[in-house]
Amino acid sequence: MSNTSDPIKFALAVTPNDTNVLTPFRCLYVGVSGDVAVRMYGGGNNITFTGLAVGWHPIQGDKVLATGTTASDIVAGW
Repeated sequence: MSNTSDPIKFALAVTPNDTNVLTPFRCLYVGVSGDVAVRMYGGGNNITFTGLAVGWHPIQGDKVLATGTTASDIVAGW
């Protein structure tokens, strides 16, 4: 996986889902603030990031979970 400071080359609009595995992403864009639950890429553990503001966040994972996610207009970058 590329360094989080490198520009992204690919992006995908994400619909939170508890079962869909995504291409491992290295950042998320949040268009409408809220909580974002993800499965982390490094260890496979699930965690909820509470109260994420609109903007880019250097979060590496392979799932954006529906359970626990209240933010919307999410884009994954890699």
